[in-house]
Amino acid sequence: MTPEVKQGIEGLRACFPDTEVTAVGTGDGGAIVTIACVDPGSAYVQRETWMRFAISFQYPQADIYPLFVRPDLIRVDGQQHGEGITKGEFQGEEALQLSRRSTNLDPNNDTATLKVTKVLEWLRKQ
Repeated sequence: MTPEVKQGIEGLRACFPDTEVTAVGTGDGGAIVTIACVDPGSAYVQRETWMRFAISFQYPQADIYPLFVRPDLIRVDGQQHGEGITKGEFQGEEALQLSRRSTNLDPNNDTATLKVTKVLEWLRKQ
């Protein structure tokens, strides 16, 4: 993993101290990251999900996109997921894909931690 990718992972571990944050190198300097347990918010029946995503070897110049959560996440109100949430798979495992691309990426400010917290905030408002 590149030093920048390692730094991004350490930032995530600091942001989520109450859960395991694991990273597996991709062989090209990037990593596949899993945050073991996050709260998707009160709009969902399940109040815990993992979150998984790739951090490219190009980080911080490259966006972290897309992010994935457990495939069985169900809304409390019984409605379908809205725009930006689709069924898919990541690394051979079924998942819900959270499509939230960062526009005007600023590599000096747009950290892995900021991206994950923004996507979680967005998910909780769905």
